[in-house]
Formats: sequence, structure tokens, C-alpha cells
Amino acid sequence: MTTTAAKKQLHRIDLIFKHEDDCKEILRNAFSRSDQEIVNEMVNSGLKGRGGAGFPTGLKWKLAAESDEKEKYVICNADEGEPGTFKDREILSRVPHKVLSGMAVCAKIIGAQKGYIYLRGEYKFLVPDLNKELGKFHDILDDLGLDFRVEIFLGSGAYICGEESALIESMEGKRGEPRNKPPFPSVRGFKGKPTVVNNVETLAHSYTILKFGAKKFRDLGVKDSRGSKVFSVSGDTPIPGIYELELGMTVQDFVDDFSDGDCKAVQVGGASGFLVPRKRFGKTTIGYEGKLTGISLPTGGSMMIFNSSRSMYNVLNNYLEFFEEESCGQCTPCRVGCQQLLKGIRAVKRGEKPASYLDQLLKLTETMKLTAKCGLGQSVANSFSSIVENFREEMIY
Repeated sequence: MTTTAAKKQLHRIDLIFKHEDDCKEILRNAFSRSDQEIVNEMVNSGLKGRGGAGFPTGLKWKLAAESDEKEKYVICNADEGEPGTFKDREILSRVPHKVLSGMAVCAKIIGAQKGYIYLRGEYKFLVPDLNKELGKFHDILDDLGLDFRVEIFLGSGAYICGEESALIESMEGKRGEPRNKPPFPSVRGFKGKPTVVNNVETLAHSYTILKFGAKKFRDLGVKDSRGSKVFSVSGDTPIPGIYELELGMTVQDFVDDFSDGDCKAVQVGGASGFLVPRKRFGKTTIGYEGKLTGISLPTGGSMMIFNSSRSMYNVLNNYLEFFEEESCGQCTPCRVGCQQLLKGIRAVKRGEKPASYLDQLLKLTETMKLTAKCGLGQSVANSFSSIVENFREEMIY
């Protein structure tokens, strides 16, 4: 364990939440540049989607801009349903103008006249303040000559609607279920038209890039994980809350700063992410690097810390109850798989199944990863395998 004296203090950054009143000037400067210049700036910044998937933002805007369709849309995905994640709520509460500015610049580039904030149903309390911000923001756009309007679309609390195509289905008045891909939303999205769907934090970061330039953003982070990231820190920590940090840190760096001194595991990325045990803290980085010296994990922002008092069986049981409840039921691997995984670990815990049955359940998660239609069913394997493989004894005794 790293001693207190030897701790490496993480560089905490204040770009996202720093309140700045130069929104109109930033937009004026952006609108004076060519669309290609701005796309290049976004591409050169290395900004990747902060919802967890990590798709390059500049490329997404470029693909939608290349379409000849006249009707296009920009959607801000504010359906923040991942357990342990609460940073988008704060961004919309404290600096909504940064998110709206990102939407407006994207609209200018792709040629959209309409935008939507798809707001999680549980965040309905934000609507009055957001509507006030929208009124002021639309006045700014009128002054700058951009014909673009944003409305709020309130979701109904379905976890699956955080997936962009299920979100679009919901907006069209249908059951919130993922679509087959391709085509992707940038080609055929809302109402069958090219649509850019960006996460709240992604759009806020685009404001930073527009203000300070791609280089300042790119100077943060590491090779394939550029920039800063906003993390929701919860669990067994004396300082829970929201922090903006550079990508590329190790889990050990994170634990040294945020744990209570008795950390046995960190869940990176919420219930759909991976549980990292103590023995891998120093070998695991947070970002999009892929397998290098150890392993790199992307995250939508949730970092849950567990100390030695926590039962990993109870943690996994809670995750599986969540997935069973939130599965849309459209595909069999997810609908039946989540049920069988939950029944399976309970049977092993009660002694009704041998410990070797856990290996059969691990095979089931691999099947789900390959055959489930969307990220919900595919990601169940992440938490299940990382918990069972590293804390098998807690599943049995």
C-alpha cells in the first residue's frame, strides 16, 4: 500500500465547472470560422464521447455534416441512468450554457435547425431553470443569426434509453428499444434524418475546445485518452462528489486520493463497467488505451469504491437485480440471461449448485456479450466476470 508521504496528488482541473460569461463571444468566434475548420479542431483535440462508448466527437459531427439531407437534428443525451453517475446533472445545473453552446456549434456545422435535450425523468426538477436558460440562449442565437431552437424532452426513467437509438425510439413515441445498426443515427436517426447524439459532458467539453483551442485540451491526458474527465465518486470514500481529472491515471492513483485507506476494489463505469481488485490497481489505467502494460478501462464517469466491509456477492446481486429489471426484454440473451445469472449465483450461495456452476454462468455471460442486441446485455459480462473471477470465494461462502 502506498504510504501517505509517497502519495501522488492527482491534478484536479477546473474547466467544466468554471463559470464563464463569454458564451456569446465564443459562439460569435465559432460562427465566423468555416465548418471544416471547426470539425478539424474537434478532431485534432482528440475528444471522445464521454458517455462511455468513446466514439470520436469530431468524426460524428463530420459524418452528419456530409449528408445531403436538409432536415437534421442535434440531441443532448441527458438520460443519466448508470448507477453511481451523477455528474451530468451538475453540469446542467451549474453550466448549462456550455452544453447549449456545444449543441449550437454542432447544429451550425451539420445544418440542423432543431435540437433536443433528452432529460432523465428523475431530473424533472431541472426543467424550470433549464427553460429560463433556453430563453436567454435563444436570444443570443437570434442576435448571432443562427436559426436553431432547443426543446426539452422528458424521459420516463428507462435505463435502456441511455442507448442512443433506444432514446430516439422513445422520442418518436415508440417503446424504448435499441435499433439494429447500421444505419447509425448520424445517417438515419430521429424521424429517419441524420442526427448527432452527444452526451452532456461531451458537449460541455466542446465549449472548452472552442474557447481554448484543441492544443490545450489535447495537452491533458495521454496518447489515446486526451483531455479531462468528470468523475462521480461514491462509496467508501471520505470525500464523495464530482471531480474533474486527467484521463490516463491509474486506479492506484485514484485510490490514493479518494479511498478511506481500506480499499479492496473499485467499480469503474457503474454497474455495466468493471470491478478492479486491489492487486490490479497499479496495472489498470482509466482511458481508451487498450491493452498495453496492463489494461485500460473507459468509463462514463462512475467510480464506486468498496472497502473490506463490503460483500462482493451482495454487490453483484444488486447489479443483477438492476439489469433484470432494466432489460427491455427485446432479445432473448439479455431477457433470459439476466434472470438465469441472478438465479444462478443465489443457488450457488445457498449450496443448491456446486461452486463449479459459476463457470457455466461465466460461459453464459460470454454468450450474452456476443449475441445481445445492445450494450445493456453485452455489458452484463463486465461486472459479472470481473467480480466472480476476482472474488469467487465470496460467491460461495
